[in-house]
Amino acid sequence: MAHTHDHGGHDHGAGHVHGSTDKKRVLIAACLTGGFMVAEALGGILTGSLALLADAGHMLADSIALGLAWYAFHLAGRPATGRLTYGFGRVKTLVAYTNGIAIFVIALWIVYEAWGRLQAPTPVLGGPMLAVAILGLLINIGSFFVLHGGDRESLNMRGAILHVLGDLLGSAAAIVAALVILATGWTPIDPILSVLVSLLILYTAWSLMREAAHVLLEGVPPTLDRDLIARDIEATVQGVREVHHMHVWSLDGTSNMATLHACLNEGVDAHQAVSAVKKRLASEHGISHATVEPEFGQCADDGDDHEHDHDHGREHDEAAHHDHHH
Repeated sequence: MAHTHDHGGHDHGAGHVHGSTDKKRVLIAACLTGGFMVAEALGGILTGSLALLADAGHMLADSIALGLAWYAFHLAGRPATGRLTYGFGRVKTLVAYTNGIAIFVIALWIVYEAWGRLQAPTPVLGGPMLAVAILGLLINIGSFFVLHGGDRESLNMRGAILHVLGDLLGSAAAIVAALVILATGWTPIDPILSVLVSLLILYTAWSLMREAAHVLLEGVPPTLDRDLIARDIEATVQGVREVHHMHVWSLDGTSNMATLHACLNEGVDAHQAVSAVKKRLASEHGISHATVEPEFGQCADDGDDHEHDHDHGREHDEAAHHDHHH
């Protein structure tokens, strides 16, 4: 009776609907991207354009990444097991992090290749390059709109959108480069624009990786403040004297969870107090799954976890000071 669980069933239902439509969207985008990548790679080789090859490189990584994103959605729909008690929901975050690393590697390769092209410019066929780039742009716009209607809160979906956005920028840069080459014959514009697109993609990949890493490290979701939630429960739930040993994290960037010890006043009904805490967490803080341990008198963990409580108090004091300063 000490540990009580609540799964917030309606949240899972909404997530399931999003997941099934997102899964289809990602699969369509993967097919569009993979199909055109072959044509663009051939176009880049035939025309001598690094901008086209760079975009084909992005599209190769993206078709693999979109395939992985689809598989992550597929796995996330599976029920939890005795070994994986939270199910496969976090696979999506793991894929988002891996996607970020893949984009980093490709962007760095393009920068390296562009440097070589600037040292020794190579001839580029502007006309065929323009035709392939325009076709690529249309394909990427189609993929972007297919994905854009999905769940923007999902890190996995955002990773997929980021890949296609990179391709879209790559195609746009290739079009500009082709037009400049056709008008002036100045071929260095091709590697220069390739580098600009790569730098922009590196920045966005870094932010995606940072968010995914925060989820994987069980960090408190950016929209929540653990210490303020603890104080809120103490102030609003009748019979709760103190909240400590509180952990707040997210399973996949959208589903928030918490564990905590609720120290109760003598004579309070533990079951009612725990239910009230869970309702407050769900309604006010969007925490759909909570494990609450009710306590009377001394904490069961006292003696082996003093440091944790000390840190909690210190963090709360710092948070209060920070809020006061603002």
